[in-house]
Amino acid sequence: MFLFDEVDFVQTQNMPIGELWKFLPFGYLVTILIETPILLLGLTKKLSIKQRLMCGVWLTACTYPIVVIVLPTLFYGYSRTSYLIVAEIFAPVAECVIFWFAFRGRDFVNADWIRSMIAIVIANLASFGLGEVIGYYGWFGLF
Repeated sequence: MFLFDEVDFVQTQNMPIGELWKFLPFGYLVTILIETPILLLGLTKKLSIKQRLMCGVWLTACTYPIVVIVLPTLFYGYSRTSYLIVAEIFAPVAECVIFWFAFRGRDFVNADWIRSMIAIVIANLASFGLGEVIGYYGWFGLF
């Protein structure tokens, strides 16, 4: 067994595309409910609360469809581990790049950037972790 290959999770990379589209709104809502509070606390205080809240919704909106629709389509039939490695590296890296492009003209010092990038990575790890717990216990089957 290599990491999660043998665990019976909701394996989005092996779901039919129609099921992925049905899963998208629920998964997006759960993801922003997990990530937004972390970003609210973790992003630089040079951003207003409204801006930090919007980052919680917006950054996920930019990457989530790729993680849930595009990558599972590309990794259909591949191991769960391969899909997870790509998806869980892609999401925080892409969100950090998007955040940088959106706020690069601000008067942020290096500490602001580092704090914000760490917050984005932690938020993604938290949503991944809770997603794994939800999948492990089969809670997705309730919906």
